[in-house]
Amino acid sequence: MSYVDQRMGAGRITSIVIVAILHALLGYALVTGMAYKVIKKAAEDLKTFDVNEEPPPPPEAPPPEKIPEVQPPPVVAPPPIVRVAPITPTPVMAPPAPIHVEAPPAPPPPPKIEPARAKANLASYVSNDDYPDAALRNEEQGVTAFRLEVGPDGRVTSCTVTSSSGSSTLDNATCRIMKSRARFTPATDSSGRKVSDSTSSRIRWVLPPQ
Repeated sequence: MSYVDQRMGAGRITSIVIVAILHALLGYALVTGMAYKVIKKAAEDLKTFDVNEEPPPPPEAPPPEKIPEVQPPPVVAPPPIVRVAPITPTPVMAPPAPIHVEAPPAPPPPPKIEPARAKANLASYVSNDDYPDAALRNEEQGVTAFRLEVGPDGRVTSCTVTSSSGSSTLDNATCRIMKSRARFTPATDSSGRKVSDSTSSRIRWVLPPQ
């Protein structure tokens, strides 16, 4: 380093130190003077300051009234639709038909005092000569039971086979013979009047010997 540079460096340092001292002195003077003035001013203010109680803080405003929440109305389902069946008018019933009271039956005829009686044994009205040829050829035989209706004149009005001999030829021959040959004493009632009657019998058909 040259001598000139050394001189310049030393002079700069010296200038810096001087400036720093001046700043320090100036700061001290300012601090001490200003501090005195500040303390003095504060003392004067204390003498003239009217000490009053600090006014109470204003009362707190009441909290706003809480408005109750308005609940929305509940959702109500509409009532179910009820379908009413149409009313069917009650049919007017016709008045019942008048009850027909039948007349009491006619009184039964007077009992027969005397029944019809055959004038001969009914079997006697049949002989071997009456045996039908067809029954002979087929060798048919048997017993025919029958019922005869007898009129007031004693004659047979009808003949009914009640039990067959097994041969329609013999059955038909029995009724034919009874209707044409049998004769009866007619039945009479309690007043003696001749009335109809019925009677039952049977004929045994036996093949004649050869």
